[in-house]
Amino acid sequence: MTDIRRTVLWVVFTMSLVLLWDGWQKHNGQPSMFSPAPPKAVSTAPGTPASGGVPSAIVGAGQATGTAPAPAAAAPSEKITISTDVLTVTVDTLGGDIVRAELPKYLTSYDPDVTDQLLQMIGLQKKPEFKPQPVVLFNAGQQYRAQTGLVGGPAPLPTHNTPMTAVEGPRELEAGADEVKLRLESPEVGGVKLIKTYTFKRGAYAIGVTHEVINAGSAAVTPQVYLQLVRDGSTVTGGAAFTPSFTGPAVYSDKAKFQTVTFEDIDKNKVDIEKQATDGWVSMIQHYFASAWLVNEQASREFFVRKLPGQAGVRGDTYATGMVFTLPTLAPGASTTQQATLFAGPQEENNLAKLAPGLERVKDYGVLTILAEPLFWLLDKLHGFIGNWGWTIVALVVLLKIALYWLNASAYKSMAKMKAVAPRVAELKERYKDKPQEMQQEMMKIYREEKVNPIGGCLPIFAQMPIFMALYWVLLSTVEMRQAPWILWITDLSVRDPYFILPLLMMATSLFQVWLNPPAADPMQQKMMWIMPVAFGVMFFVFPAGLVLYWLTNNILSIAQQWMINKQMGVN
Repeated sequence: MTDIRRTVLWVVFTMSLVLLWDGWQKHNGQPSMFSPAPPKAVSTAPGTPASGGVPSAIVGAGQATGTAPAPAAAAPSEKITISTDVLTVTVDTLGGDIVRAELPKYLTSYDPDVTDQLLQMIGLQKKPEFKPQPVVLFNAGQQYRAQTGLVGGPAPLPTHNTPMTAVEGPRELEAGADEVKLRLESPEVGGVKLIKTYTFKRGAYAIGVTHEVINAGSAAVTPQVYLQLVRDGSTVTGGAAFTPSFTGPAVYSDKAKFQTVTFEDIDKNKVDIEKQATDGWVSMIQHYFASAWLVNEQASREFFVRKLPGQAGVRGDTYATGMVFTLPTLAPGASTTQQATLFAGPQEENNLAKLAPGLERVKDYGVLTILAEPLFWLLDKLHGFIGNWGWTIVALVVLLKIALYWLNASAYKSMAKMKAVAPRVAELKERYKDKPQEMQQEMMKIYREEKVNPIGGCLPIFAQMPIFMALYWVLLSTVEMRQAPWILWITDLSVRDPYFILPLLMMATSLFQVWLNPPAADPMQQKMMWIMPVAFGVMFFVFPAGLVLYWLTNNILSIAQQWMINKQMGVN
């Protein structure tokens, strides 16, 4: 039974290593060991036309077809930059697209690969000069942009391909001001004029977007306004996570709740979302950050997620997610307005929940959301008292150890008993090495006499695994820990320890735990028990410092508890 327990632990540990390595490979853009590599993006040859008819990103969303031409290559365009205390946004007058959004309060991190880091540590490689730059969401490199426009008339209407004119006004949030606005006006297209007004507020990552639709023609029109996010299918790492966080579109409604769609599923035409609702939002998610179109008022809307046709000058595939709203019928000379909010910023869970129902779900906790959310709540409350995220991680592990004390104590008592009877078991194995059946009978007799459960040390540990895996996801996904310092050399908990001190300490504590545990009867198995912490410790060299701190703290507290129980039971 001892060997069975060892084997089970070894299998679980080995599979964990394999899954962690597979996740790390996928996170860094390598194919998974368990699924074929996704098809490579094919560059579109110059001159390939976009799909005819309505703007390509909303074909299939219930619109009429065969109206708006593709934009001319030389369409007039001006880039306008609006600056606030938390956003620097670039708006293209061609369609009024938001084509760039910098977050000056969130800077890029220096995070070299492990080899370069080791060479720099020992002086064989010079550390390059690194100047942190603001994190960028919308950007030309990923064809990532926020677009809006009109469709639905018998003739073409103003779309994201229509040149617009910017009204003069301030372009920077002035001292003492709470907001700055940008007004863009389209020419009449199909007898309809579109006025788009962006409102940027102090301290806010939510941008107000007002669409004023004016029927300047001679016939009634029933326009539809679309809001969409477009980007390519590349993965955004956003930090040093060892498992891949989700990158791609998401749709939320009260009816269908939160639905994510991978780029691979879009390629395979496996998009299965609730298309009709009276509430909800769409989003593009990446590690730590997200963008989203929000319309909180109750109004019928149609969701879409699709791959865009190849376009001239665009390399690779692009994807879109969005919503379409049908506006009231406008008589000649009438007008109407539609209000929306564009969010572009960090996944700060408490702030997201205030913007729209369910928006906090863009923070990727994986399959353990039900456990991760209360753990983050506790982590956030602790940070409110402590003020340092590193010590907050330590405090959280301490609280979890206290809460699970008796469950752990049961496991450690079982291990202590196994260690106490280990010499007798070893003697039996030597005496009955040629009589396995009798050996098993005598071993079970010893276990009954000493009231030892051979697998008693495993079950309590397995019961806790979901809790600690959920905590892993919390630490990986929490943007508040990005570039958060702890002490001394740990200046960023979201990247690797620059000197690998924490991983080495974690490895040492893991080896000490092996010494505390009862030895395996099989010498080869015992060697493997010593090798595993070393292999696991080496893997931790590439993990974020916050995760290693969590594991190290857990190890230290586990050693203290097991040492105390061993002493109480007289086991050396």
